[in-house]
Amino acid sequence: MPDVATIRFKTAGPSYYFDPAGVEFDVGDWVIVDTAHGQSMGQVITATKEIPANQVQEPLKSIVRKANPEEIEKSEELKQQEGEVLNKSTELIAKHDLPMKFIAAEYNFDGSHLTIFFSAENKVDFRALLKEMGATFKTRVELRQIGARDVAKLLGGIGRCGRPICCSSSLSKFAPISVRMARDQSLPLNPQMISGICGKLLCCLKYEHEQYVDIKATLPIKGKNVLTDHGPAKLLSINYLKGTVTVQPENEPVMEIEFSQLKSPKDENDKGKDKR
Repeated sequence: MPDVATIRFKTAGPSYYFDPAGVEFDVGDWVIVDTAHGQSMGQVITATKEIPANQVQEPLKSIVRKANPEEIEKSEELKQQEGEVLNKSTELIAKHDLPMKFIAAEYNFDGSHLTIFFSAENKVDFRALLKEMGATFKTRVELRQIGARDVAKLLGGIGRCGRPICCSSSLSKFAPISVRMARDQSLPLNPQMISGICGKLLCCLKYEHEQYVDIKATLPIKGKNVLTDHGPAKLLSINYLKGTVTVQPENEPVMEIEFSQLKSPKDENDKGKDKR
């Protein structure tokens, strides 16, 4: 099995396997690695370990060396220049009258490659702009169009929970999210209530979805008749967090009871279905 080390290039970004190539380093160190765009600087996330060969994407790039203080300092200086790059790039957009918006700029560790991320409603012909940007910044420039979720990841922000949004602070990749997840959790299907600052469905709908599905499998479907301590009743709603259901018994007011007070098992014919 090959030896690999895990390297990450940005906060909450994806991590990649690299061949340690005999270089000595510790977790948290910054190292110089070979990439498709030349050499880049990343941070060691996990120490050297063996993994099955089928988990390695060939060809496996190598760690070149541990970054020295001067390289780390230069990388920080380039990061400070990225704001100026965005300001100048925005002026060039206006000059070329293109329907696009620059979101972020990133230099590789030695400044030989500049990636600028932008958003646009449609495909943009930026060939003339790219040529002028290369002459202006005197380096190789790559323009990369990104979607709404990636825009939020790069810009960051505060979510409705009051914490930094997950995609910019902890999520290394986006998982598919569907309205079904909100429905399974009995959340209001109001787009404003279940959407993040990117305008897409909240990433956190995925976190506990499996637990809700497991609980649903043990309960009657909403709208069905159930048997309780108060006699037959109609199941009106389910509160998964409290572990309670709201029921309407015959000739009695609506009441809230615990899951354990439901006396009737779920109808076998309804298992696995959701008619809500």
